[in-house]
Amino acid sequence: MRGVRLQLSQVRRSFGKLDVLADISLSVRAGEFVSILGPSGAGKSTIFKLLTGGLQADGGDIRFDGKPLADQTRPFAFMPQRDALMPWRRIVDNTTLGLEVQGMAREAARKRVAPLFAEFGLDGFEQHYPAQLSGGMRQRAALLRTVVQNRAMLLLDEPFGALDALTRSGMQRWLEGMWEHHSWTALLITHDVREAVFLSDRIYVLTERPARVLREIIVPLPRPRRDLASPQASAIEADILETLLNPQLDQRT
Repeated sequence: MRGVRLQLSQVRRSFGKLDVLADISLSVRAGEFVSILGPSGAGKSTIFKLLTGGLQADGGDIRFDGKPLADQTRPFAFMPQRDALMPWRRIVDNTTLGLEVQGMAREAARKRVAPLFAEFGLDGFEQHYPAQLSGGMRQRAALLRTVVQNRAMLLLDEPFGALDALTRSGMQRWLEGMWEHHSWTALLITHDVREAVFLSDRIYVLTERPARVLREIIVPLPRPRRDLASPQASAIEADILETLLNPQLDQRT
């Protein structure tokens, strides 16, 4: 069994009198793709803020590779909901931004990112500005900016939520292929049940606020995943939807 990289144990967080997270426990193993699903406002993004250092937990334990996360340099590369590309920077300069912020010289950063443009479907667009790219290409550029930092784990916060349905479907297939090829370790926040089933090895379903893990669902579908209309995929999707719509009927944790 692959070793656990990220482990959250009974993590709690409140904002004044508002309890947001209540005893959240979950894990992500090396090379695994895990998703978090839950109602709007359930605290999914709060979990990412705890991981990236934007917030501190009120209680519980967060570990990476068995060591307290607070004692380490943050091992995550974070991709937000929007591509957050700077409109005045060319694509090549947007994709190197994370490396430059870390202190890498501009030319060294360009050398590192250059071989990846073709793989990310951006070959020939290095000198374009974000406004000249399609939504899907902008998201690929944002993901390239994220992964080129060579961090131990990807945090993906609804990266395709702003795309139209057809583009989103294509990006999901592309991401699955890239994840398999590079053996990334990834944690995804999404509201899209089908997206979670398509991409994930395991899915954590959260309750409404204050959020707890209601269920952990293993997705045993073979990869690469091409047929989400299969009876098995449809059954998993229907099961998750039933849990989200009627959580009081589900006693599994």
